[in-house]
Amino acid sequence: MILGSSVDRSGLEISYWETHDEELLTTGLGTMVRRLPALVVAAIRLAWRANRRDTAIALGGNLLAGFFTAFGLLATSDVLASLFAAGPTPDRVRDAVPGLVVVMAAAALRGILLAAARWAQARLKPQVERHVERRLFELTTQVELTAFDDHDFHNGMRRARDNGVPDTATVVETTISVLTGAVGVAAPAIALGLLHPLLMPLLLVTAIPAGWAAVRTARLRYQAFYRLSAARRRKFMLSDLMAERQPAAEVRAFTLRGFLLGEYDRVAELEQEVQLDVARRQAGAEAAGDLLTGVATVAVYCALGGLLAGDVIPLAVAGAAVLAIRTGQSSLTTMIQNMNRLYESGLYFGDFLNFCDLAAARIPSPETAAAPPEGFQQLTADRVSFTYPGADRPALSEVSATVERGEVVALVGENGSGKTTLAKLLGGLYHPDSGAIRWDDTDLAAIDGDALRQRISVIAQDHTRWPLTVRENIVMGRPLDEERLAHAAAAAGADRVISELDQGYEALLDRRFRGGHDLSGGQWQRIAAARGFYRDATLVIFDEPTSALDARAEHALFERIRRHADGRTVILITHRLASVRFADRIYVLDHGRVAEHGTHAELLKDGGLYADLYELQASAYQDQAYQNPAYDDPAHQNIPQEAL
Repeated sequence: MILGSSVDRSGLEISYWETHDEELLTTGLGTMVRRLPALVVAAIRLAWRANRRDTAIALGGNLLAGFFTAFGLLATSDVLASLFAAGPTPDRVRDAVPGLVVVMAAAALRGILLAAARWAQARLKPQVERHVERRLFELTTQVELTAFDDHDFHNGMRRARDNGVPDTATVVETTISVLTGAVGVAAPAIALGLLHPLLMPLLLVTAIPAGWAAVRTARLRYQAFYRLSAARRRKFMLSDLMAERQPAAEVRAFTLRGFLLGEYDRVAELEQEVQLDVARRQAGAEAAGDLLTGVATVAVYCALGGLLAGDVIPLAVAGAAVLAIRTGQSSLTTMIQNMNRLYESGLYFGDFLNFCDLAAARIPSPETAAAPPEGFQQLTADRVSFTYPGADRPALSEVSATVERGEVVALVGENGSGKTTLAKLLGGLYHPDSGAIRWDDTDLAAIDGDALRQRISVIAQDHTRWPLTVRENIVMGRPLDEERLAHAAAAAGADRVISELDQGYEALLDRRFRGGHDLSGGQWQRIAAARGFYRDATLVIFDEPTSALDARAEHALFERIRRHADGRTVILITHRLASVRFADRIYVLDHGRVAEHGTHAELLKDGGLYADLYELQASAYQDQAYQNPAYDDPAHQNIPQEAL
């Protein structure tokens, strides 16, 4: 029984990290042997790209070491022949000295070569890891943004990142180990064949039981991992809940300590039971392997005795054969273990290679991309439609909108209406399925994406809280201009936040690091707004820039956005309709379509969706004002007079 009864997977989709579990549990040694050559070639090719010299030393050193292993075994036969010859002992020892010198020289050269190969192999591992990680990140930062909304692409990327990248270095390492083991088996096998053809099969007789035990033990270990995969994930989750800062307050507020510890005990008990069961079965497999190896060894010795008794081989050859068999036996066992490990890692290495091909196909071709114009007089969405990968309905349908240079245009609507999607299309982050986004007469689909985004600033609703210093969070990799930095921080109201930090702009914004700081949601929103102000962009997109701010800070930030818009084009997304009155034009979206558009006054006069939403929000403030006389003065409220 592979799966324990406590791990119920019925009805669950196979997770990306479990893609190859069933294959690993059912694949036999024969299948591994058939598939390994292609895997070995791919691994060597990758190692060669990472560092040719270290790859050549690692492979060449092991091959030459195998030659000297075989040479040393043959020389050992000559030494034994001299020692077992007739005559006085001093004469026999004197005759054996040249052979002993040859054996020692072969052993010394073999040791030097293996040491050089190990040194090169140790150097190769971090270089391979860096090479494949960089390749992965080169691809993930170049693919079109919609790739991350594609379920298959996302799972492929997670497999490549979480398993493929770390296992790629393992593949290279174990490939060299398998080749080393193969050389270690071939050298004594060749030596046995040269000593006498009948001796070569004896090597397999002793090595096969040990190899079977190694494969069986590895398979049991993986079965344990498979049985406990769901339990371990739950254990990691419980660990995060009990030992991380974010949930600590609620653990205490809801007195969850006993509940969480009980859940931990239940999972840990299952893990312990499985591990003890597997340990028992592994011990049985190892014992069976040792017993069979002992029986095989006795059979080999009996066969050698029979060959000696029949004068088929001399005593010296039999002695050298014993040494060769023991050397080959150890190498074959190690090689089979490494083959099992290589095959397992190779499946995830294949995921990395497949993802590289998949991602490369999702990268826009730079050869066909044109340089973007310096600016635009008119930004136009012409009957654009867009559907997210895997979605059953479009996010936008036949949407048209026009933004003139220097305007502030607001996109409003209820959740899921398509506001953010339209903003991303206008900013060149997505390309429409149909229709076109144009800067004047230039279709954005024909423009180089990276060059275009140098002229656009996007502050997303779910902006990233980068674990960097304040300065780095605002500058975001652009050339540092201290005057512009100070102006951007002041424009966003972030200067007050920064002044309260001991290290100012050098403060690290992540409590996971020593000396790091944790900001509130509103403070982070000011830092994100400063990021948008610092970027001297033609087009600035603010997506819910005040969702975490209080009313006073929200009003101040909208005023700053209006002043910052001087000479720039601003697209503003917000649910706070009282704050978009200053917009030159407002587009109201409803279920992926433009329901209406116009100025604030025009939309109120039309009495459509915008007017309904606006009056709904205004009525909430009216109710509050009636209940609290302190709100009677409109000067203290972030709502317009006409809403009262």
